[in-house]
Amino acid sequence: MMQWIRFVVGALFILAGLTVSCMAVFGTYRFKFVLNRMHAAAMNDTLAILFVILGLILMNGFNFTSLKLFFIICFFWMASPVASHLLARLEVTIDEEQVRRECEVDDDVDL
Repeated sequence: MMQWIRFVVGALFILAGLTVSCMAVFGTYRFKFVLNRMHAAAMNDTLAILFVILGLILMNGFNFTSLKLFFIICFFWMASPVASHLLARLEVTIDEEQVRRECEVDDDVDL
């Protein structure tokens, strides 16, 4: 019985991760401004991967493989925000005029 509960909870985590990932892909293609697209992609890197790997940990049980999966989560949660920040800073530095224009004309975005 406990194995079925772990399987169902793990499957729910994986489905939640896939849902967040689909929304992030939709946001990446929907938004026009590069910094908005980067935010959607960063959500995929952090939240979706967290849910999917947590689901895999629950399905696999708690053993050495689960520890490795946990370290993958830790690596993504440390590396992804730093990489996103550096890319966003590079974009703002290179194309400062476009950033200023996009911030002024923020009412164009169709939601």
